[in-house]
Amino acid sequence: MKICCFDLEGVFTPEVWINVALRTGIDDLKLTTRDISDYNVLMKRRLGLLNQYGISLKKIQDVIAGMDLLPGAREFLDWVRTETQVIILSDTFEEFGMPFMKKLGYPTLFCHNLEVGDNGMITDYKIRIPDHKRESVVALKKLNYEIIAAGDSYNDTSMLKEAHHGILFRPPQNVSDEFPQFPVATDYGEFKALLSEKLEL
Repeated sequence: MKICCFDLEGVFTPEVWINVALRTGIDDLKLTTRDISDYNVLMKRRLGLLNQYGISLKKIQDVIAGMDLLPGAREFLDWVRTETQVIILSDTFEEFGMPFMKKLGYPTLFCHNLEVGDNGMITDYKIRIPDHKRESVVALKKLNYEIIAAGDSYNDTSMLKEAHHGILFRPPQNVSDEFPQFPVATDYGEFKALLSEKLEL
């Protein structure tokens, strides 16, 4: 039995933080795990900026409400789910991710949670466990599943290394250069072809 483990942002949805940056004009919020490989360093930087500029969770959720899936994402995921099981492994938060799950037809999402103060400001974030994408793959392998994983950023690469098969989807050049062992798909057609090969369809 095979299971696909996919990242969310950059694979099925635009990057939330980039859209927040564009809406608020705070350019430093454009940085993602494509730019900074240490997720904790990145998140502490983001929370500091949100506090500095008074950006509440509600304001971020308003941005997310206006975002759509990447063109073709729902159709691709619908196809994958006719062939095998899918788990979305993301470093987003439930408070950000659930609106997208509705648009994607409610696939299973493993992600993190936010802590929010009475004033609506994000005060902290709670990581389920360190490197949860990789650890999720480890756990699924212990259940005797064959894992096909795909993502686009630095924080996906440990998951891709742990999986039986790893695929990079539209990665930035620095990530594909640093991890040449993973095949690259630049659109959903190429992604489907690579996945069909791994699923032996």
